[in-house]
Amino acid sequence: MNHIVYLDHKANELENLKSGEKTMIIRGAMGRRTPYGEVSVGDILYFIENKGDGLIKGAAEVKEVFNSGKLTKEESAELIEKHQDKLMLDTGLLKRFSGKRYIELFTITNFEVLEPFAFDRSKYPKMDDWLLVEDMETIKAQKT
Repeated sequence: MNHIVYLDHKANELENLKSGEKTMIIRGAMGRRTPYGEVSVGDILYFIENKGDGLIKGAAEVKEVFNSGKLTKEESAELIEKHQDKLMLDTGLLKRFSGKRYIELFTITNFEVLEPFAFDRSKYPKMDDWLLVEDMETIKAQKT
């Protein structure tokens, strides 16, 4: 399975992945929602920044997956703090994810910078920061 993962531009997440400082991706919510239970070791994550240019700029392979059970606010914050050296979250992202009941952590490997390409967002009408994609070739935007 392939996944399109939005990264926080202001937090420099893509740059931290490029430099190798960031080796773990986080998602969290008050309930179980995508990508909870949908990511497996060996899946490919394609990275796009949330700055509006709509371009996928990097990819990496999933090396490890952790899906938490229901957490207290304290357990959630402790889990994030334990992995902060790999997550490299800024203050805003720490605040955003701390206290979530469900946390997913994805250790990545083999990060590579890609020639930026756009994808056809029309196949995904629901706004989300994590998209499940069977075949990347079917969603690449047609060049005009």
